[in-house]
Amino acid sequence: MNKILLSGVMALSLTLGACDSYLDINESPNSPAVGNLTPDLIFPGAEMAFANSYSDYFRITGGYFAQHYSQFFGTSNYMDYSQFMQSAVRSSSTYSNLATRTLQNMSTVISLAEASESYGTVLAATVIRAAVYQAMVDCYGEIPYSESLDINNITPKYDEGKDIYAGIIAELDEAISKVGGMETVCTNFLLPGARSSEWVKVANALKLRILMRESNAVDVKSQLDALVKENNFPTSDVAWANCWKNESGQANPFYQEEFATYFGSTQQNVILNLALLATMNAADDARLKAFFNPNIDKSEYTGGVSGTNFSTTTSYKANYWCRPNVKYDDPVYLITRSEIEFFLAEYEARYGSQASAEAHYKAAIEASFATAGVTGVETVLAAYPWDSTNWAKCIGIQKWVALSGVNNYEAWCEMRRLKFPTFGNVTGDQIYNVLTDAYDSSILEPGTLYTPIKINGTLGSDKLLQRWPYPESSANRNSKTPEYKGDGAPVFWAQ
Repeated sequence: MNKILLSGVMALSLTLGACDSYLDINESPNSPAVGNLTPDLIFPGAEMAFANSYSDYFRITGGYFAQHYSQFFGTSNYMDYSQFMQSAVRSSSTYSNLATRTLQNMSTVISLAEASESYGTVLAATVIRAAVYQAMVDCYGEIPYSESLDINNITPKYDEGKDIYAGIIAELDEAISKVGGMETVCTNFLLPGARSSEWVKVANALKLRILMRESNAVDVKSQLDALVKENNFPTSDVAWANCWKNESGQANPFYQEEFATYFGSTQQNVILNLALLATMNAADDARLKAFFNPNIDKSEYTGGVSGTNFSTTTSYKANYWCRPNVKYDDPVYLITRSEIEFFLAEYEARYGSQASAEAHYKAAIEASFATAGVTGVETVLAAYPWDSTNWAKCIGIQKWVALSGVNNYEAWCEMRRLKFPTFGNVTGDQIYNVLTDAYDSSILEPGTLYTPIKINGTLGSDKLLQRWPYPESSANRNSKTPEYKGDGAPVFWAQ
């Protein structure tokens, strides 16, 4: 859309070029005319378009698909997600937002910055581009990439996920190679005022996530070896922070969607899922109070069940359930220090020292507690100690818990890759009977998932949703859209 707008502006400029020079006084320095475009004008809006989607739609869907969330009493906005279902229509606007407002605009930023040899800005824009493409591959599997930003090609091909991963790693490497560390970066909200050296660390963190995620499907050990040896990662969480206000359109996106009344809506949808509650309760996990509020009924922590909204219950009313603890100015996390430490723990468990793996595992949980602002990590380490013979389970369960309060989407991704938490021996129907109103949360084993009530029939029992249908906004207009592989078909890195 931005390119279409610019084309129109350029055409208008050509038309006005033949007019008398006195018309030049009407050329505003703040107009979108090509000659007036700078990275400072484009970058903030483009990055916040991603931050909004990442913290709203991706967080909500990820929370339901990961069994962090279940549907609130009586409402039904997200019942399909609660039953592990996704449609081509539901994600369509988010896909379009990212494709036009972030990817296209960041490509313009890169072009402008390269022309002026502003390589710090080139790196920053490349980081955001890579993060968007990574997120989109992880849910769709295949998307337009190599031909996606050609305005003259309305039917770009869908590239394989592994090829896109390789492409964005190459983009990051090239951008890193052009900076020395002291280059400035244009106006932005993610790392305001930071030099290119800090953006290199973020780029390395994204590379770590991407390479580890595909490591079971692609031989990337040599790349991981070099990256880990360099050990140049952020030492704190990378997040959009201190940029949200308690005003319509300016609050934390998840807060605005689910808790604010700016648009006159008072509907509530997201509550704590029993699967997460049972796992955290088993360790007397203090992060529970940081991630969720107790219920209004008894100031207790109670968890709902995926696949139902308890609409016919006589016992479990609205005040019985726990809601996420979210504030208007909460950060939106791109990648946390905890997530980095979990990846390093996995790297050491697979390729290095078990002692180092255990140290990174402990550091990951400690970093998660620090982000949550609570103490008491010892109880979690006692309940879920490091086990070198089953490191995937240790990392999988604790990463799932840690991400439940900061980045639910990435939790869903890692669950599909690590295969933990696994499904237990009980189902949602056994936990709650919608006909008799019988509810027994005690039968769920901590650290396990369960098949939702009214399951996705295509997916079947004891299975996570593996991918999203190609978005309607792209698929219906592109004859090169591949045939959908099905809800249970893993993306390339989860096979």
